[in-house]
Amino acid sequence: MVQDRSQNSKILEKYLTDNYPEKLKITHNDIMKSLVISSNYEQILELITFLRDDQNLLFKELIDIFAVDYPEDEKRFELTYSLLSLKYNRRIFIKIRSGEEDLVPSVTSIYEAANWLEREVYDMYGVTFSTHPDLRRILTDYGFLGYPLRKDFPLTGYVEVRYDLEKKKVIYEPVNLAQDFRYFDFESPWEGTKYVLPGDEKATKD
Repeated sequence: MVQDRSQNSKILEKYLTDNYPEKLKITHNDIMKSLVISSNYEQILELITFLRDDQNLLFKELIDIFAVDYPEDEKRFELTYSLLSLKYNRRIFIKIRSGEEDLVPSVTSIYEAANWLEREVYDMYGVTFSTHPDLRRILTDYGFLGYPLRKDFPLTGYVEVRYDLEKKKVIYEPVNLAQDFRYFDFESPWEGTKYVLPGDEKATKD
């Protein structure tokens, strides 16, 4: 069915629509020339298992899991799973949304590569994956506070690290700013301004 590379994504979309038992919301990513499936996080295991095991799909490679934070939304986290079918040379993306308190099913039982990928999403965003065999931080230090890729995480963090000469060891302390942040106006043409720039008063309107 999908062995012929000349067949476009619409044929793959039709196959998924006709053969997957649940109704799927499918869109097209024109940049990646791939399909994007939007699903509920509760169904992620069934959907990924189908994509991996179906003989006309065989998405047996998990390339990445990445997240985006939309703090204004109730389901603030958007997770994207990138899958690859080596046999048919196709990529597909699965998007799910989850909230801070939601337990997203871990796909480590399907793809072993998901172990570190899910740990990274947990470390950076605080998304909790249920049934993960070893869900702990992977990039930040022991005792790190907060999740640094959330939009509401402060730029300075919560603690700072320094070497104490008296104690002869590295210590963590609350961030101590020498001065408050100031808002500098550099008249940036990239950000735009709400006032007349010097010299613009000479311009005349047609």
